[in-house]
Amino acid sequence: MEFNQFLTSYMPDTTVGGKAHFDNLVAQAVHADRLGFKSVSLPEHHLINILLMPSPLQMAVKIATLTQRIEIVTAVAVLPLHDMRIFAGELTQADILCDGRLVLGIGRGAFAYEMARLGTPLETSRDKLNESLEVLQALLAEEEVSWDGQFYQFEPITIMPRPMRPIPMMLAVMDVEGIYHCAKRGFHIQTTVLHATHEVLLERVSSFLRGKEACGDEGRDLTLSLQRIAYCARDEADAQEKITMAYEYYKRFDNVFTGPGIVSHGAIEPLPREQTIEELGQNLLICPPNEMVDRLGLYDEAGIDEVILSNGIGQSQDDMLENMDRFATEVMPHFAESDAQAVA
Repeated sequence: MEFNQFLTSYMPDTTVGGKAHFDNLVAQAVHADRLGFKSVSLPEHHLINILLMPSPLQMAVKIATLTQRIEIVTAVAVLPLHDMRIFAGELTQADILCDGRLVLGIGRGAFAYEMARLGTPLETSRDKLNESLEVLQALLAEEEVSWDGQFYQFEPITIMPRPMRPIPMMLAVMDVEGIYHCAKRGFHIQTTVLHATHEVLLERVSSFLRGKEACGDEGRDLTLSLQRIAYCARDEADAQEKITMAYEYYKRFDNVFTGPGIVSHGAIEPLPREQTIEELGQNLLICPPNEMVDRLGLYDEAGIDEVILSNGIGQSQDDMLENMDRFATEVMPHFAESDAQAVA
């Protein structure tokens, strides 16, 4: 099982400013490369101070110039917000400048607040995602592409420059049957369990494996990634402190994910939560290294290929980097050993 460092891009104090904020994220990506993480993931969100990254492709190119081997994943690029005739060229250029280390993660959008204000409400974003993906794939694979659909109508065009390789694509999917159908079509899959049970996770793994098998030889290298809030704490006291920070994070996340979307000057208003801090702590991977190994072991046994670690919950940059150090030295080696045994 491999590990991906997700650049959560949470800025609870907006006075920090974009320069310091993005410098910290770049430093985390460089650190992940040095520590041996397989990949680093970049969100796309606009107008808010959670998961803040208006241009993940720009960030990907910046990270590629400062790293040696790490894969750079958009998790996820919100296709309905982009014009595919422009995005296809931007993606191709970014992949070239990233020396072929880019993976395009794709989604329909998650927050009604930003999607509505950017002209693509969630009510229509699924249909627009489906057509946008078809247009994007055609533009990347073919020349002189024309289109006559619901959202796109255009005369024959050829994006330039042409892609130097087929760019790997990953879809963010929660629905069990959706996972099967997307894997069957040859897409890598990213999912998350949120508050779901372990049995639900096993259902998603099973659905992915069925889709991967149905894809045939072209699907043999497909992977299933699981995103989790995870922080490798120094000790129990540190874990409890970070769970409290995560609770404050979710007061804002819930506001724009399932709540009313109350935002002022780009800052999301923290709203009261029905779930207690103790209940939240049970659902998150915020714990010392030994417990982290045991809890991640369940995912390894279930058949997860990669865990995407989202651990930007408002802590200092020093705490962030130290957490990454602990994870790389005290947790990751256990799963490198299991991978070696599986190969043997």
